[in-house]
Amino acid sequence: MSSSRAPVTSPAGDPAKAAIPPDAGEAPVTHGCVRCGAPVAIDVALCDECNPLGLADPASSQVHGTAFLGIAIAVILMAVAGRLAFVGVGPFKGDLVTVAASGDGLAVTLMVTNQGTSAGATTCVLNDPVARYGGANGYAQSPRIDAGQTVTFTSQVTQLGGTPRLLDVQCSAP
Repeated sequence: MSSSRAPVTSPAGDPAKAAIPPDAGEAPVTHGCVRCGAPVAIDVALCDECNPLGLADPASSQVHGTAFLGIAIAVILMAVAGRLAFVGVGPFKGDLVTVAASGDGLAVTLMVTNQGTSAGATTCVLNDPVARYGGANGYAQSPRIDAGQTVTFTSQVTQLGGTPRLLDVQCSAP
């Protein structure tokens, strides 16, 4: 049985480029105009009112390129801000003053000097020189130290056990 319906053709007469009309029961697929929210066809970004000249929509590579550029600029700005925040802080020189048993760890008294030009704090790494390779490390956070100043403080360290012994101290800039 043959169809009595003739194929729909474009004005140029090419059936491959023919526009197939939607069925009477189907509504065309739409989304909101990116500027005003008015319903527009799915393949269009702006409505006729927001794009009166009918300019072409930006390509997805342009949109993604703009987003990538914005992220790259933000990362660079954060790196510069981070660098400026820590410029002049440290180096720090740390010396062990005393080590005493305290509960389940050690009470370690350190003397730390900020040799930089800006105030800052540091983390000092404590380790047992006998078990230097493969031994545990302890950590002590210093208080804020002004530029060129020395601070003595005591910190509780539980990572090295409770037996007092001579420890190596290494303090670093943030």
